[in-house]
Amino acid sequence: MARVTEDEVRAALTSVLEPQSGKSIIALDMVEGLVVKDGNVGFALEVPAERGAALEPVRQAAEETVKALAGVLSVTAVMTAHKPAGSGAPAAKPAAAAAPKEKAGTDDIPGIGSIVAVASGKGGVGKSTTSVNIALALAGLGKRVALLDADIYGPSAPRLLGLSGKPETDGKKLWPKEAFGIKAMSIGLLIEEDQPMVWRGPMVQSALEQMLRQVEWGEIDVMIIDMPPGTGDAQLTLTQRAPLAGAVIVSTPQDLSLIDARKGLNMFRKVDVPILGIIENMSYFICPHCNERTDVFSHGGARDEATKLDVPFLGEIPLDIRIRETSDGGHPIVVAEPESSFAQSYREIAQAILDSVADNQRQAPKIVIQ
Repeated sequence: MARVTEDEVRAALTSVLEPQSGKSIIALDMVEGLVVKDGNVGFALEVPAERGAALEPVRQAAEETVKALAGVLSVTAVMTAHKPAGSGAPAAKPAAAAAPKEKAGTDDIPGIGSIVAVASGKGGVGKSTTSVNIALALAGLGKRVALLDADIYGPSAPRLLGLSGKPETDGKKLWPKEAFGIKAMSIGLLIEEDQPMVWRGPMVQSALEQMLRQVEWGEIDVMIIDMPPGTGDAQLTLTQRAPLAGAVIVSTPQDLSLIDARKGLNMFRKVDVPILGIIENMSYFICPHCNERTDVFSHGGARDEATKLDVPFLGEIPLDIRIRETSDGGHPIVVAEPESSFAQSYREIAQAILDSVADNQRQAPKIVIQ
C-alpha cells in the first residue's frame, strides 16, 4: 500500500479552517513540525495561548482529516501556544493539556487484561533485561503475556528475545512477534538495528500510539511495557493513553541511580498510577572463582528507598555474567536456566506483581497541566 506524503497531508489540511478568520490552518501557518514516516503522521498547531480551549475542535478536525487519507496508519496532532505579539510574557504551556480528551480504558485495547509499566529514572540500570525476564517469568506462571518495548530511541526487545524481521501487517494492523511463549512488539522490529531514531515528539507519540492500539495482541492476561528511561513526553504519553494497573521501578543501589528512580516514581504518583514496587538490580556480585561477594554499586539502597517512600520492595537481582550472556544471546536467563537462583528471583518478583495488580485495576488517568 502506498504511503501518504507530506504534500498530501498539507493539501488535505487546507480544508481545515480557523473559524475566526475563515482561512485554512495552512494559509495561517499554524501547522508546525510536520513529520510523515511510513504512514505515521505527527504535527503541532501553533495557537494563541488565550484561544487554546476554543481551538480544540480545530485540532480534532485536523487530526480526523489526515486520518481519512489513504496510506495513513496513525495521526497525532497536538496544540502548542505562543505568547501574543509584542508581549514580554513567557510562552504559555501547551493548550491541549488544558482540555484533555477522555482517556481510553482497557476496553479500547481488546483482549488486554492488566498493563504494567517497568520504568527507571535513567538508562543503564538493566530495565529492559528486567522487563523481559519478568514477562517470561509471568508466562512461566501460566499467564498469557505481551511485551511492548516502548523505548523508541533505544529498543532492546528484539536482541533480548532473539527476534528479527518485520512484523506482518495488512496495512492497518500489525501482528506481534512471538518468542518463548510471549508476544512482543518493538520499533526495533521495524527498523535496522543500527539505524538512529531522530524523530520529534509528535512522531514518537504517534509511534507509541500505533504500537499500543494498532497491534493485534489477541487475548492477553498481562502486558509488560518496557518504558523509556526518564520522565519526558514519551513517558507521559504512555501514562495518559494506557490504562496502567501499576508501575514497577528498577534501580541500582547507588545514590545517583536512586535519585533518578525517585523522580520516575514521583512521576507515576503525579498521574495517579499505583506503584507496585521497587527492584534493586545489579544488587551485588558473587565472584565465580572464589565465591566472594562484592557490593559493586553498594547494596540495599533500593530497599531503604522503598521503606522511605512506603512502597513494596520486590527483590534483588545480582550482577552476574550469566544474566548478561543469556540476554545478549537472545535467550534470557528465565528460559535459558529456569532452575537457577536468578530465574527464581524473577519468578518471585513476577508473582508479587500479579498479587498487586488485582487490587489496582483502573481507568487511565486524566492529565491536566496547570
